[in-house]
Amino acid sequence: MPATSATATGLAQRYATALFDLAKDEKKLDRVASDLGGLVRMMDDSSDLRRLIESPVITRADQSRGILAIADKSGLDALTGRFLGVLADHRRLFALPGIAKAFTTMLAAHKGEVAAEVVSAVALSEADLETLKKSIAAFVGQAVTVETRVDPALLGGVVVRVGSRMLDASLRTKLQQLEMALKGHRPGVAAQASR
Repeated sequence: MPATSATATGLAQRYATALFDLAKDEKKLDRVASDLGGLVRMMDDSSDLRRLIESPVITRADQSRGILAIADKSGLDALTGRFLGVLADHRRLFALPGIAKAFTTMLAAHKGEVAAEVVSAVALSEADLETLKKSIAAFVGQAVTVETRVDPALLGGVVVRVGSRMLDASLRTKLQQLEMALKGHRPGVAAQASR
């Protein structure tokens, strides 16, 4: 079960490093990264999968059978499947999102790129994603690997994270800022709005 955030982060980093080394040896870095990204997207879309991965009441054996069946049906690489089996055997499937993120960051560094996470209210088209990728690359001054995720709660716009930097251009945040301004939480804004 997850403990503190720092413990979970360290755990994810250790597992990601081990998987990265294996994938590098087998020349499967891109394939494994794609598998992990797909698994995280599946978790975002399926409450049943999240329950299988995160529930402490599901037995280790059931977790293992379930995640291996998903890996097989999804056509994941054999290395990814074995890795998921190890995670299930050690009750560490809950760390999968952190492992995927750490793996993506390591892969980007290996390729001389920087990893960026883009969260949007709806899935971005290939053209929009390519434009955004070029903009991020110009901003950070180096090539970028982009990992995308959909969060309908944003309502519109995007949130971009590159390392410790974040740009929140979501409609949800803009509406929250407008609400605060209208309530008078930002000095001078409410007075200007009333003129």
